[in-house]
Amino acid sequence: MTGNTDVVVIGGGYSGVMAANRLTRRDDVTVTLINPRPTFVERVRLHQLVGGSHEAVVDYREVLAEGVRLVVDSVARIDAAGRSLTLAGGGALGYDYLIYAVGSGSADPSVPGAAEFAYPLAGLEEAQRLRSVVDKAPASAAVTVVGAGPSGIETAAELAEEGRSVTLVCGGVLGPYLHRRGRRSVAKRLAGLGVTVVDGPGTLVTGVTPDAVRLSDGRELPSAVTIWTVGFGVPDLAARSGLSTDSLGRLLTDETLTSVDDVRIIAAGDSAAPSDLPLRMSCQAAMPLGARAADTVLSRIAGEQPSTLNQVFAGQCISLGRRAGIFQFAHRNDVALWFHIDGRPGAKLKEFVCKGIVKHLADEAHKPGSYGLHRVSGGDKRRQLLEARRGEAPATAESAA
Repeated sequence: MTGNTDVVVIGGGYSGVMAANRLTRRDDVTVTLINPRPTFVERVRLHQLVGGSHEAVVDYREVLAEGVRLVVDSVARIDAAGRSLTLAGGGALGYDYLIYAVGSGSADPSVPGAAEFAYPLAGLEEAQRLRSVVDKAPASAAVTVVGAGPSGIETAAELAEEGRSVTLVCGGVLGPYLHRRGRRSVAKRLAGLGVTVVDGPGTLVTGVTPDAVRLSDGRELPSAVTIWTVGFGVPDLAARSGLSTDSLGRLLTDETLTSVDDVRIIAAGDSAAPSDLPLRMSCQAAMPLGARAADTVLSRIAGEQPSTLNQVFAGQCISLGRRAGIFQFAHRNDVALWFHIDGRPGAKLKEFVCKGIVKHLADEAHKPGSYGLHRVSGGDKRRQLLEARRGEAPATAESAA
């Protein structure tokens, strides 16, 4: 390709910012980032926003390369054939390549009463609203957190450390990702904070009212403030635009993160479903996926074959209030190991990771191309899974050009 290339990135989260910064490696590439708000959200700190220890936002000037144009708006529709976007605020924007990094948010709860009486916690505005609700509630008010993944555990611990009366409803196992040793450590810390953990059979939530949570075993737990941290959903922009998606709505791609429908559209982050075998929704996956998506675009501009996905995981880092945490180590293919670091060292490691995330983005903004974690081998497990599912190596989207 000759002349200037216009690349638009939809979504200014971990994946989108990493991709936008990396694209500035070439002087002949014009990069536009579209995001619905003017500040970068540290989603890994939203529980701290609810607990009052952090605002969970960073000025884009700290993490976004100077050469990236920021458009504060949302995309209403993608016209793949016309290579253009319809903006929610009016007008249209054309592109040569599009990186689809719209991220994820709270899943629509199907449990009766949850949408009306429970507070989700996957986005900035949701966390700000919840913080206001918690502040207004009496100190003795019963707080129930539904969902025992990282968000639920972190939120329960944060509020309990403030002196709140907190119940954590697991709907099964506490911290499903954790190794049993890590799970015991987390349970011990939560008990020390006074959190009532409701786990095991019969703990699925079947209904939410203004003042209670009903469980599948018939129990009814009093709850003045119910916090919903169960699952993630993705925006339906790809589906509304006629692009192929998986059952959750993530954009279907090949292993280079290229849409199976259009070689000019590349996905990254939580909204990507490479080979219909998506990675765990997490910041840990989002930034490498953003770098990989940018590299795919840069390879196509250069007339080169893009490299395929080769994701590696280190584990999962969970804060347990301001004075404790846990880093659960994992195999490269994201299966938890027996080894973990907990207590005060775990808290320090968690904070180091959170600060390191912002630093990675800022470093890529100042020196595009410096990030390299997406090149670290994740082993053969993904290739084996793909071959087992398809009986052959995954196809690319070259035929869609």
